[in-house]
Amino acid sequence: MTDTPPRPEDQADRFTRAREVQAVALLEDYVEMIGDLIAEMGEARVADLAARMGVAQPTATKAIARLKREGLATARPYRGVFLTEAGAALAERVRARHRVVVELLIALGVPEKVAELDAEGIEHHVSDASLAAFEAFLRARG
Repeated sequence: MTDTPPRPEDQADRFTRAREVQAVALLEDYVEMIGDLIAEMGEARVADLAARMGVAQPTATKAIARLKREGLATARPYRGVFLTEAGAALAERVRARHRVVVELLIALGVPEKVAELDAEGIEHHVSDASLAAFEAFLRARG
């Protein structure tokens, strides 16, 4: 690393990307949790989703409305929330990314509980190039 300060446009690009990732991260978390609830309970109810996400029901309802607009979920009154094909595919990609990040952190000596917590944030910010490098590193280790 050099002591040369970053160019303003490079800094702007980094912060813009971070904001974009944060907006997508919330959707990814909800899609992943809906998938988990469906797998565990056969359906994802708003009350269960809110409880698992640690938010109020109106907050979960607002997130579900966004998922529906994005074509990732469907919901009917007095029924659960269900993932569309695109939503289910996104949930699987998020789970896979999470597993790779957790495995990498554990391989680096991070305790499993800490790795799980840290992966929850890292998984949304890691690029495809970095994720591929993580996977190659893990494969090389056996």
